[in-house]
Amino acid sequence: MYTAETKIRVRYAETDQMGVVYHSNFFPYFESARAEAIREMGLTYADMEKQGVIMPIVEVQCRYLRPAVYDDLLTIKTILKELPKQSKIEFHHEVYNEKSDLLVTAKIILYFMHKETMTRTEMPELLTEKLQSYFD
Repeated sequence: MYTAETKIRVRYAETDQMGVVYHSNFFPYFESARAEAIREMGLTYADMEKQGVIMPIVEVQCRYLRPAVYDDLLTIKTILKELPKQSKIEFHHEVYNEKSDLLVTAKIILYFMHKETMTRTEMPELLTEKLQSYFD
C-alpha cells in the first residue's frame, strides 16, 4: 500500500454562506494531493504528459462526514491500496482536520490514456517502477 499526505489550509473563498468548505471545493484538494503524491515518488503529471500519457478521471465517490471550515489546516491522505492493473488507477483520499477528525472520504478512478489518440494504455513504466516496492 502506498500512502502520502498533503497539507492544505482552507481559504475563505472556498467556504459557503455557512462558513463550511463548499462540497465541490474538495475536488481541487484531491487533485493537489494526487499530484503531490506522484511528485513524492519522483515523477510529475507533466513528466507523464511528456511521455504522451494523460490521466482523466472516470469515476468519483465522495462521502462528507464532518464539515471543514475557514482556516482549518487539512491533511489529505492519498492512498493506493493496490498496484494499478492495466489502464486503471484507483486513488483513495481521506481528509482530516487538525484534531485528527475524519471529515471526508473519496475514491477517484482515473485511466491512463494516450494523449494523442485518447485510447487506454498501460501505466507508464517509470510509475510502475516507483510503486512496485510498496506492494511487494
